[in-house]
Amino acid sequence: MKIELKEGERVDDLHRNGFQIIQNGKLFCFGMDAVLLSGFAKVKEQGTALDLGTGTGIIPILLAAKTQGRHFTGLEISPTSADMAARSVLLNDLQEKVEIVRGDIKEAGELFAPASFDTVTSNPPYMMGQHGLVNPDLEKAAARHEILCTLEDVVRAAAKLVRPGGSFFLVHRPFRLAEIICTMVKYGLEPKRMQLVYPYVDREPNMVLIEAVRGGKPRMTVEKPLIVYREPGVYMPEITEIYGY
Repeated sequence: MKIELKEGERVDDLHRNGFQIIQNGKLFCFGMDAVLLSGFAKVKEQGTALDLGTGTGIIPILLAAKTQGRHFTGLEISPTSADMAARSVLLNDLQEKVEIVRGDIKEAGELFAPASFDTVTSNPPYMMGQHGLVNPDLEKAAARHEILCTLEDVVRAAAKLVRPGGSFFLVHRPFRLAEIICTMVKYGLEPKRMQLVYPYVDREPNMVLIEAVRGGKPRMTVEKPLIVYREPGVYMPEITEIYGY
């Protein structure tokens, strides 16, 4: 399907099922964290999934390519990003499987029925207000800093919308790991699986992937570390497999 691009937009190849995504290089584009989350998350056959703060729709589109799920929904507050995501859905002829909803994570409990998804995912802003420099552009700032929603807002929404026994998958920064686990437990999401991501084998981890189960019993598996680069510019085989090229 031919989709009209707006000023500054481009179409990027996702190397999965021939899928592509519309992005604007002047705004916030998806990064490795979103791709790694799509490889870590699981959606059961015929299952339904919701991505909180979907940006340009990268995670629902990748999950549609990688899993046997029945339907995928992306929730995004930015009108610009939500519009690009919706046009990417049309570009890939995924309108029967993927829906983009414009709305606020803090109001997600009113936008969707409680316990209506088998899987919930999120790649939320990592930084609290006092962390680092805040971009003067609101959309860029909101993608990195907790301006429009907090970690607790995301976890609260996930806990309300995922079914009992369903999973919430999160990618975040290790320096907030204690807060992440405490917040998940507070809302009845039991951390069950965790993987730390290291840029190089001799560096500190810069990402953490976590799966929590609603109403799960206390027991967490820590998976082997995921190393991104063998050397500068050369991915490790596991990363190449996740990316699909």
